[in-house]
Amino acid sequence: MSDIVRILLDILGPVLILVVAGVVIGRWLQIPAQPLAKLSYWLIGPAFVFDALSNASLAPKLLGRLSLAAAAAFSVAALIAYAISWKLPRDRRAAVVTTGAYGNVGNFGLAIVLFSFDDSARPYAAVAMVVVNGLGLILAVTLAEGGLAGFGRALRSPMTLMIPPALLVNSFDLDMPLVVDRPVGLLAGAIIPVMLVTLGIQLNTIGRPKFDIDVLRSLTAKLLVQPLVAVPIASGLGLTGDAAGAIVLQAAMPTAVFAAVIAIELDSRPDETATMVMAGTLLSVFTLPWFILYVT
Repeated sequence: MSDIVRILLDILGPVLILVVAGVVIGRWLQIPAQPLAKLSYWLIGPAFVFDALSNASLAPKLLGRLSLAAAAAFSVAALIAYAISWKLPRDRRAAVVTTGAYGNVGNFGLAIVLFSFDDSARPYAAVAMVVVNGLGLILAVTLAEGGLAGFGRALRSPMTLMIPPALLVNSFDLDMPLVVDRPVGLLAGAIIPVMLVTLGIQLNTIGRPKFDIDVLRSLTAKLLVQPLVAVPIASGLGLTGDAAGAIVLQAAMPTAVFAAVIAIELDSRPDETATMVMAGTLLSVFTLPWFILYVT
């Protein structure tokens, strides 16, 4: 039990303090989340991906195994969420499946992984972030619109576009000029506090969650199924240590707030989706410590 208390205080505690700070400052000053979210999406997030992947010691096979593990855990959770909600109306089913698979691997997951391990886990967390965000965007837009409109949008996202140049720099061991390297490093270092405060501001606009059976379906797929299947998937692909732990922890994250943003943008059950996001974020405080204890 002392280990759980330590995890709550030392790992989840700092994360939750920044999230709560975002909630308080957002409510007090009526700060909208969109400008900070756009800053993270267009500038800070891509800088982090480039910095993490360009400086990582990742062999191509390891990169492939990390990507496959993240994608496989995501896909299993999506299939389970679909199986337990297939009788629902299409837009309601879309909300359950999206929130049951698309995890908050950015503003929540990065901090948890780095606090659980150390800076050596940055590239593993970054790979999972890129894979899950890409798949989540495709899934959310595809289910909401009933088509494949999200596929091209995911490929054109700033974080995805940073992957090829980052891998090029890494593969050829290129030295970036300091005039480029230092600004990128400064922006990358800002990602955790900015995204956690942004998460708090976003959660402030959602309101109090109302639990129902569909929320339970979503939470089961996201907080239990995905991390539990990530364990054998990572092991089966030969991942060990921090690499396996990063995949499992990223799979254990609650639903991405961006799922609610997409639902609002596409007018696809926005209230229900927001409720699932808020409920998952609150409940993850009780589920995450056990997975952190397992991987550490």
